[in-house]
Amino acid sequence: MANTHLDMRKIKQLYRFYTQGVSKRKISKRLGISRNTVRKYLDLLIKSKLTSKEVDALTFEELRILLDIDHTHVTTRHSYLFDLFPIVNKELKKVGVTRYLVWESYLQKYPDLVSYSRFCHLYKAWSRNQSPVMRFNHKAGDKMFVDFTGKKLSIIDPGTGEVKELEVFVAVLGASGYTYVEACPSQKREDFIGCMVNALNFYGGVPKAIVTDNLKSAVTKSSKYEPILNESLLAMATHYNTTVLPTRAYRPRDKALVENAVKIVYTRVFAPLGATDFYTLGALNTAILEHTAVHNKTNFQSRNYSRLELFESIEKQELTALPVESYRLRQYVMGTVYKTSHIYISKDKHHYSVPYNYIGKKVRIIYTKDTVEIYLKQKRIALHKRGLKRYGYTTDPSHMPSTHRYVADWNPEKFLNWADAIGDHCKTFITLLLAKRQHPEQSYKSCAGVLGLAKKVGKDRLDNACKRALDYERINYQSVKGILEKGLDAIQEDTNTESNIPKHTNIRGGNYYK
Repeated sequence: MANTHLDMRKIKQLYRFYTQGVSKRKISKRLGISRNTVRKYLDLLIKSKLTSKEVDALTFEELRILLDIDHTHVTTRHSYLFDLFPIVNKELKKVGVTRYLVWESYLQKYPDLVSYSRFCHLYKAWSRNQSPVMRFNHKAGDKMFVDFTGKKLSIIDPGTGEVKELEVFVAVLGASGYTYVEACPSQKREDFIGCMVNALNFYGGVPKAIVTDNLKSAVTKSSKYEPILNESLLAMATHYNTTVLPTRAYRPRDKALVENAVKIVYTRVFAPLGATDFYTLGALNTAILEHTAVHNKTNFQSRNYSRLELFESIEKQELTALPVESYRLRQYVMGTVYKTSHIYISKDKHHYSVPYNYIGKKVRIIYTKDTVEIYLKQKRIALHKRGLKRYGYTTDPSHMPSTHRYVADWNPEKFLNWADAIGDHCKTFITLLLAKRQHPEQSYKSCAGVLGLAKKVGKDRLDNACKRALDYERINYQSVKGILEKGLDAIQEDTNTESNIPKHTNIRGGNYYK
């Protein structure tokens, strides 16, 4: 029938045959359509520069738009408009600019300009002939799309010669397509957020939203409607006064811009780097930035401007200013305030003081590279510089008043009397242990651990262990664990037996010294 459009399935099939090397004559016979029809659609598909797989992935509606199935009657008198539409497309990316405002501005220059409805219709027809990805009309400063590439880059360990694979992070601004690329060790939260911070610093501003994939570093629980973001990412977004928008799971077209950018990065960044060996991450990222700069300065296909020019002309000024300080990744843990008026961070094996009136409370600990903050019900109750000395204490004297009633339960006199009942050597050892700390409360847990051994090995054996420990450490007293181990080991050498020690007992301290 005349003017009947070909079935979309046959269009995909004829292009598949063509890419497989089948002649147009044979395609015509196999599909039962004329050679002129085959030639017509092949010309359109070849012009689109899409592969057979990309065409197969298009929906029927997307294929109709790509091939301009719904014909728009265009005459030669409209040709000047089609020359203007690239500029119109650029203007529409600016915030607050609409098609009507653009049409009004051109109406002053061209009194015989077509009507507004015809102008929109012709612009839509022009847009259909552009790249399928380019039809998304992102506003300047609105979104930054981020993703990791599927392929990886690598560096060589100069010492061992081992090849270490690296993830590659890509960020793209929606309106200009301005691209940032960085290699990093992994897709873990620390590296992912670090790359996003570096991207914002590279752009010199912050977009209104950041569109991420549903990777675990960003999303704690995926959902079609309300995904749950991890706390570190939310904290970063709050610091930069922006919003994080995860895409729908298994919907790559939600972030088609960055997906397309990844393909270009393979050609313009990965390929030139392939023949060079790199031995440090810094050297690799320096080379990546150089090739990315070339990519950003290259003009768009069928346009006379580049990503960099578009970024500087319409998008840079629309980005929100960066905060004074860059975001620092925060770690979140829960803890309980001990009777010593301290909390404990197991990662650092370090103690931090908390006001005594919060003893026994469950608190939230937030720490960065430099600081440790302690919160109770959204209220900050303590702030410290982060200490990295293993088994050390960071104490604010105002947090530990010795006159508080809990001292009646744990105090130096209690431990000295307890040690005196075991033996003179044990009392001397406990006295030195209490004197070792700036605040006696810091040694209470260690003292309880030492004196508690009397139930396991007996008073005489513990007193002898303290005697030997004092003999070994007459001048510099080390940690409780090291001192007591030496004393117990010496006694064991003298007795040359373990029969007096219960097999279930861990004499060397175990959890007593944590």
